[in-house]
This record gives sequence, C-alpha cells and structure tokens, in this order.
Amino acid sequence: MNEVIFSIFSAFIFGLIIGSFLNVLIYRLPREKTPLKPVFSFCPSCGEKIKWYDNIPILSYLILKGKCRNCGSKISLRYPFVEFLTGVASVLAYLKTGLTVDYIFIFFFLASMITITFIDLDFKIIPDEINFAGFFTGMIYTFFRTDFNWVDAFLGAVVGAGFLFSIAYLYLRFRGIEGLGMGDVKFMAFVGTYIGWFGSLFTIFAGSFLGALVGGAVAYLSRSKEKGKFEIPFGPFLALSATVYLFFGKQIKNWYFGF
Repeated sequence: MNEVIFSIFSAFIFGLIIGSFLNVLIYRLPREKTPLKPVFSFCPSCGEKIKWYDNIPILSYLILKGKCRNCGSKISLRYPFVEFLTGVASVLAYLKTGLTVDYIFIFFFLASMITITFIDLDFKIIPDEINFAGFFTGMIYTFFRTDFNWVDAFLGAVVGAGFLFSIAYLYLRFRGIEGLGMGDVKFMAFVGTYIGWFGSLFTIFAGSFLGALVGGAVAYLSRSKEKGKFEIPFGPFLALSATVYLFFGKQIKNWYFGF
C-alpha cells in the first residue's frame, strides 16, 4: 500500500515539474518565442530572471502570495493551476498504465491537451509544433501498443482531419466565413493517431456538442448582438472529448455498438 501511495505521489510531483514547463510553452509558443531560449524563466511584467527558489511549482506561488518578488506585479493563478492539472494528468496516466512505456505516451498526450487548451483559449490558435509532435509520437506509439497498429493510427488521423476539413470547407463555401481554423484540422490528425477513427468521430461530435452548449450559454449571458463576430475556441472542447475517449473509449464504443 505504501509503495502505491509513493508511486502516485512521485507521479504527481513529476507532473508538477512538467506543468512548469508547459507554462513556458503556453506563454512562448503563441508569441513565436523559442521555448528553450532563454533557458530560465522570467517575469512577463519586468523581464527579470526568476530565481530557482521562486520557481518551485505551486509552492513558490503560495510563498510569494501570487506576486513577483522583483516588481510586485500579480502572477496569474493560471500558472499554479496548470501545474496542478498536469500533476493530476500524470497520476491518471500512471493509474491507467502503471510505470510502463505506455505512461510516457499517454502522459505526453494529456500534457499536449492541457497546453493546447490554454493556448487556444487565449490566442484561438493551435501551434503546429504541438500538432506535428503529437502526430509523430502517435505513430511511434503504435510500435509499443498491442491494441493498435500503424494502420489504425493513420486511419484515425485521416478520418479525424478529413472530416473536420470537410466541415470547414463547406462552412466557408456556403457561409462565406471561416468557421474552423486549420489548426483544429491538424489537431484531429494528432488525436486520431492515438484513439483511431471511431475515437476521432466521437471527439468531433462530443466536442461540437459541448462547444455548442457552452457557446450558446456564453452568448446568452453576454447578450452579444454581434452574432457573426462571436467566436469561441474549438480546441478545448476537442481536447476534453479526446481525453474522455482515451480513458473510456472501450466503454463508449461498446455502448454505441450495443455490445
């Protein structure tokens, strides 16, 4: 029992550390800054280098009371939240796979979902760097998993990206405005390599349903009259739906086909 608790705790701490790096990606990638240069973290307000003892996940935020030590500017609560969320993702990946090679790929998938969600919320883009890395790791993963081969992964990518591209094309053709970005299409190619063609379709339909619910609620509450200009990022809903399928895909598929 103690070994299990220690393993879960270790997975959580590892996730916190990775979460700190995800914050770097979330800040730098959409601003077209190199994630590894500078190698140190810095305050977005004053630009001062953050000392290592002020960069301990969650703990430093609590000690500093959410403020920069140098300039006193407020630090967004999002930073410790992303770290905590990544810690939880690491634990979930561990509970699903144990300490195996599968853990590496599953945790990478979940970490990518977190990164994409927060970038898309702020900038309404999904960086190609994440989509391409996700697609290639998904294909590589097929050589280590027993429930999936490279044909399944490739078919999942084609179905996911192709279906979403068709929707985007038809929407643009008949409405005359862009309803979906190509980042979402590439994202589904990434997702498809991990969860296959059925998982891709589930992700698109479930993500669309969630997006419609949230978008409708936000539009109603904000009483927005600019219907044509109202935008809501699709990536977070796709990421959430893909994550649900990753963990419950077998049950969802069995339920759908009546097994």
